[in-house]
Amino acid sequence: MTPALIDAERSSPRRRLTELRRPPVWAAAVVVVAVAAWVLFLADGSPAGAAVDDPGKFLVTVLDAVTFAGLLFVAASGFTLIFGLMRTVNMAHGSLFLLSAYVAIRVQEAMVGQSRNIDPADVGLLDWLVPLLAGAGVAAVLGLLIQQVFLQWNEGQEMRQTLLTLAITVVLADQMLREFGGLAQRVVWPGAVTHFFSVMGERYALTRLFMLGIAVLVGLLLWLWLTRTSVGLVIRAGVDDRQMVRGLGINIRRVFALTFLVGSFLAGVGGVLGASFAGAAPGTDGSWLLNALVVVIIGGLGSLKGAAAGSLLYGTVVAFSPAYLPSQYSYYAIIMTFGLLALVLAVRPYGLFGRPA
Repeated sequence: MTPALIDAERSSPRRRLTELRRPPVWAAAVVVVAVAAWVLFLADGSPAGAAVDDPGKFLVTVLDAVTFAGLLFVAASGFTLIFGLMRTVNMAHGSLFLLSAYVAIRVQEAMVGQSRNIDPADVGLLDWLVPLLAGAGVAAVLGLLIQQVFLQWNEGQEMRQTLLTLAITVVLADQMLREFGGLAQRVVWPGAVTHFFSVMGERYALTRLFMLGIAVLVGLLLWLWLTRTSVGLVIRAGVDDRQMVRGLGINIRRVFALTFLVGSFLAGVGGVLGASFAGAAPGTDGSWLLNALVVVIIGGLGSLKGAAAGSLLYGTVVAFSPAYLPSQYSYYAIIMTFGLLALVLAVRPYGLFGRPA
């Protein structure tokens, strides 16, 4: 067999794989173009109307998508660290989210001196920031305790980790219901950010931009920690080859414990932001665990860029679906999330920035 034939034989599987991937990519491109055309020019029968006819509502919807994506990123970034980087299944992530929110609510009530109907004018920046740190700190300590007592002895056993953390979730949910009750509660935003401004004739809340600013700050600090510090380098090296890192004399268990602590702290920060944005109630833990899972699946395991991209895509679908679906079909908006998952996984089976495990 000639060298040319050998090269052709070797390259044929790659060519076939490329040809198999090409149809989903083209299908995804067609879907994106069709959706963009609908939103810009054809959505006359939707609640928001076509973007060219009402650019104010379109811009507000874009801001809704971006700001909600910021909240999703904070909630999912801790899950990305724990599940994506460490390959540790922690289904109690949502419980840490909700517990942090409840703790922050109690701390804020104690600081303000009121137990209900707190007016934002009575809440200073410290009256919001201190509860945030307190709630996230409790979530971080509890998350580390879960990792040390239950999870570090079951590394690589995903099913056992799943069952253990699901059991912890049930216990925590019952205890939170007993302690905090079943009514919805919320962390009150500081009065300094509870204002509105005009966007092309539409009113928009400053609190959403404040939330987005916190998300950007969290993302920047997390990126610097993972890429510009020795601990971050060890974490990424330990994910790829734990035995080699141990051979260099590094205590990988201690490093992963720190990672779990940071991931749980981020879940707590997301919980306080979520309770400020939409309140906290029994069942919130499950919905935000699902949100974090969707973001990580779309973005790809172990990728901070993927968490950001997944949050932005998910937030865009959540914001645009009820606004630009035809009015008689707006109740189908939730289905668009599963359409997004199917579309991304058809094109990128490991997520946008994921890679094979």
